[in-house]
Amino acid sequence: MPDPKAPADPIDARLVRRLAAILNDTGLTEIEVERGDLRIKVARQATAVAAPAVYAPAPPAAAPAPGPAAPPTVEVEGDIVRSPMVGTVYLQAEPGAPAFVRVGDVVSEGQTLLIVEAMKTMNPIPAPRSGRIVELLVVDGQPVEFGAPLAVIG
Repeated sequence: MPDPKAPADPIDARLVRRLAAILNDTGLTEIEVERGDLRIKVARQATAVAAPAVYAPAPPAAAPAPGPAAPPTVEVEGDIVRSPMVGTVYLQAEPGAPAFVRVGDVVSEGQTLLIVEAMKTMNPIPAPRSGRIVELLVVDGQPVEFGAPLAVIG
């Protein structure tokens, strides 16, 4: 049984450097070597964290961003109704109920066009003026940001 008060064997610095070189050469994040009672573990984490961060933003930007971003750049005849808050859009009062408005409907100023749910509160979005619904720029259940275009009244 080894004496706990005896000085530990000196660590071979060359071995540690070789292990670190193996990590760099192979792309591994951790390596461990055991010789008798001596165990050396070399690990790195900085490069392993950076790689997924580069790939993570690409897929979400490719799929959902172009759909909602395209309608605001289209020139429209009429006034764009924008979301006054961040939330989720609902086109009807409850599931299975008829939609508040459809494209082509004539609306009066103050009439509810849709609902934006924010923090479990249903907020009706009124028509800012009378006119005809030219286009609905959102779908039921879609999350929206502050200022996002919701509908066009012509």
